[in-house]
Amino acid sequence: MTDTLSIYLVQSNPRLGAVKENCEAIAAAYARGMVAGADLVLTPELSVTGYPLEDLVLKPFFVRVAMQAVESLAEITSGEGLPGLIVGVPWKVDGRLFNAILLLDGGKISEIRYKHDLPNYGVFDEKRVFDQGPLPQPIDFRGFSLGVMICEDMWYPEVSSALATEKADILLVPTCSPFELDKHGERQVYARKRVEETGLPLVFCNQICGQDELVFDGASYVLDANGQPVVQLAAWKETEQLTSWRRTPTGAVCTTQKSVKLENGLAAMYQAMMLGLRDYVQKNRFPGVILGLSGGVDSALSAAVAVDALGAAQVHCVMMPSRYTSGESLDDAAECAKLLDVPYETIAIKPGVDAFNTMLAGSFEETKPDTTEENIQSRLRGLVLMSLSNKFGNMVLTTGNKSEMSVGYATLYGDMCGGYSVLKDVYKLDVFALCRWRNENMPTNALGPEGLVMPDNIITKPPTAELRDDQKDEDSLPPYERLDDILHCLVDEEMAVADIVARGHDASEVARIEHLLYIAEYKRRQAPPGVKITRKNFGRDRRYPITNGFRSARP
Repeated sequence: MTDTLSIYLVQSNPRLGAVKENCEAIAAAYARGMVAGADLVLTPELSVTGYPLEDLVLKPFFVRVAMQAVESLAEITSGEGLPGLIVGVPWKVDGRLFNAILLLDGGKISEIRYKHDLPNYGVFDEKRVFDQGPLPQPIDFRGFSLGVMICEDMWYPEVSSALATEKADILLVPTCSPFELDKHGERQVYARKRVEETGLPLVFCNQICGQDELVFDGASYVLDANGQPVVQLAAWKETEQLTSWRRTPTGAVCTTQKSVKLENGLAAMYQAMMLGLRDYVQKNRFPGVILGLSGGVDSALSAAVAVDALGAAQVHCVMMPSRYTSGESLDDAAECAKLLDVPYETIAIKPGVDAFNTMLAGSFEETKPDTTEENIQSRLRGLVLMSLSNKFGNMVLTTGNKSEMSVGYATLYGDMCGGYSVLKDVYKLDVFALCRWRNENMPTNALGPEGLVMPDNIITKPPTAELRDDQKDEDSLPPYERLDDILHCLVDEEMAVADIVARGHDASEVARIEHLLYIAEYKRRQAPPGVKITRKNFGRDRRYPITNGFRSARP
């Protein structure tokens, strides 16, 4: 029995479904771990395939490819004194499909363990695609007993208790835990509970990547047997860390100490938007993005995030003025583009609007102008952007925020037209706050300029869609201070109208907002994906029926 063990943590960024590419990255990390002196290299949950797999994992051929790849990957561990390697992969046995981790050692698959607690809430639906594994036994490795808990297994005491009963020395948690605000603290709460219950130290190894709407922030860590963090890795980037362990009379102790300060609040939100967009664009092989720069706060923030994530050369901005576009907006958009140093052009939509008015004159005869004519402008802008996208390949980045998407204050096939949104889960008040924050801070790993990235006037002027004369958002909506609080209560907290009114809101206003929220569901179903920031985003979290006659109260 040895008294020391070195565990090399790999906080990786896989490309979902790219099994060969992921295995090559794992092998490269394994080689670095070997050079660093590791006895064991630990990768996150489903590191071979990426996560979440959704229905891709129901394709038998895909599972076979992943299983065969792991069998080949095991060969890199063949040789005297080489480290072991823990990887995650879907594993099919006797017709049952498991979310599994495998220990590769001595040139072969040495041990297999299956995930016991399958999450089935929020963004997770693993019970639909995976079978539940039995309570796992510890893995004997180099004289230590390793208790492996796959992600959700850490959230409940059953697995850790079983591993402690079987004399595990260290709890290992390969995981894919997606980001949302304050998630890091929540993870450590559950981790500390497992440590407190078992008296065992815990290693948490998380992936870092953007996967469609989800982002995974990494932030892997080690807790000692008292629940105190002794190793904290950075969030938002791939990183690796050798941790050294020794056996003592009271149990295994991690002798490595590393502390990294993690971003929180607005800084974390901004990092999530950057990572989500960067990985979505790069992993889907888009050459860059294109967006409409209106002179308003939403498009300015979207452009700033895009530049920080991709670099200015990959962000093409277009101003598309109509007869209602103010000189102020033209100046603000031009100044914003200059500050961000992005390719920028102006394409007036007035000729297109005039053409549509002529085309529809007979059909619209004896009617008065209304939102129809306003929406024609928005849809023309969407058409312009999609035409440029088709011609040059850049993905259209939409710029709508969560407040607008909640109440349908967006034009279907107009400003909702595009491939991805970084503001989809960001309320309007947070958009303003993020703009001010970015003007005052340089985000870690950002590719954009330091200092001011948008004119202050963009942030301070009243928001307007500029689709008619003297239009302001508050002509149609309550002030955002009221609207966002009502929406947070309705969407994030699922509160009843009466309870929201009890917070001091007007009953008729709350009822109206609830009604708008429900009837806009059909629009949101056709909206592009966007970065998940909050506990409950539209799409993966909140899945309401389109046809829905329920109302807490009538507007």
